[in-house]
Amino acid sequence: MIVVHESSLLSGFADAIQTEAVEIIDLTTRLSAATPALRLPAPFANLVDFSLEEVSAYNDPGPYWKHNNIHTGEHVGTHIDAPIHWISGRDSHDVASIPLKKLIGSASVMDLSAEAENNPDFLLEVEHVKAWEMEHGQLAENTWLLFRTGWDQYSSDEARFLNADETGPHTPGVSVECAKWLADETKISGFGVETVGIDAGGAAGLDPAFPMHYFLLGKNKYGLTSLQNLAQLPPVGSMIVVSPLPIVGGTGSPTRVFALVDRAAESRMRL
Repeated sequence: MIVVHESSLLSGFADAIQTEAVEIIDLTTRLSAATPALRLPAPFANLVDFSLEEVSAYNDPGPYWKHNNIHTGEHVGTHIDAPIHWISGRDSHDVASIPLKKLIGSASVMDLSAEAENNPDFLLEVEHVKAWEMEHGQLAENTWLLFRTGWDQYSSDEARFLNADETGPHTPGVSVECAKWLADETKISGFGVETVGIDAGGAAGLDPAFPMHYFLLGKNKYGLTSLQNLAQLPPVGSMIVVSPLPIVGGTGSPTRVFALVDRAAESRMRL
């Protein structure tokens, strides 16, 4: 007779989820027709907004069921940027071929919300990252670096979320130097933001334009956008789970993102 022993590691983890010793925090923007999306100026083409198309609803086309077609661009709402999204990563991974081990990892949360509140065009610099590392330790291999700016507070109002005027959009992001440094000098899996894209609103005017897309995706790293609830995460010690649709040839995908926080460990540290 074969006896199967349940893994104590996984069973302990499952128990911790049920007892809420490990808290699950949803970092995902709810997806609807009202979800803010990037608006590119002419002559560039925009993605379609998210919408539902009813196919049946307990009626003649389907008397016992309800189902819909969905229409959406790849890069709408909380979504992942795969390397092939950008010209610098065009020969690399599509969404379906991102290694699974890259989609689960530790989360390092860098809070510059006070700076972004005072300056919507605030750019993250290498000095900010190094100051964070002095306090919390070096960015771990395969961590996801999450850039908290407080921008999720505007996610229900597209005009405030995009914050555009006659000179273009004004949202925080990353400087050219810092983008290149994160791509070349760190071993992070990816970079996540609360804004509509991983680059600053004014990144079209940088050299190169959209440096986070150019450098990060060019180094086979990944981007996450429109995240929520980063304020609920500690700077270090949580885990992130990134779940895109495995779209063959996809340059991105709407993505459900969870964080797992060991609240029991936090309580022990405070004692």
